[in-house]
Amino acid sequence: AEELGKDKEVVLAAVQQNGYALRDADDELRRDKEVVLAAIYQDPGALQYAAAELKRDKDVVLVAVRISGFAFDYAADELKRDREFVLAAVREEGWSLLYAADELKRDKEVVLA
Repeated sequence: AEELGKDKEVVLAAVQQNGYALRDADDELRRDKEVVLAAIYQDPGALQYAAAELKRDKDVVLVAVRISGFAFDYAADELKRDREFVLAAVREEGWSLLYAADELKRDKEVVLA
């Protein structure tokens, strides 16, 4: 089973059926944007199993947030403090505000986005 977690085609097929299969993928594939996005499209909560650099990737996180604002919980803290990014996330999905940095939760423009 460990070998299967290193095979990109196998992992891609698995995450397209169940995004959480990303959890069992090899670290290298958890850094692969194509694999991670496929997992997120199936279940945005799969973002939690992505490599740290993809949790900082604005494009990847925004895809997850568009599907479910709750996925913002798994984004890198630096994105949760990035005012422009939080504005974009909240505009896409209001629930994102739950996971923004506290100072942004008090920002009127962000809250009203």
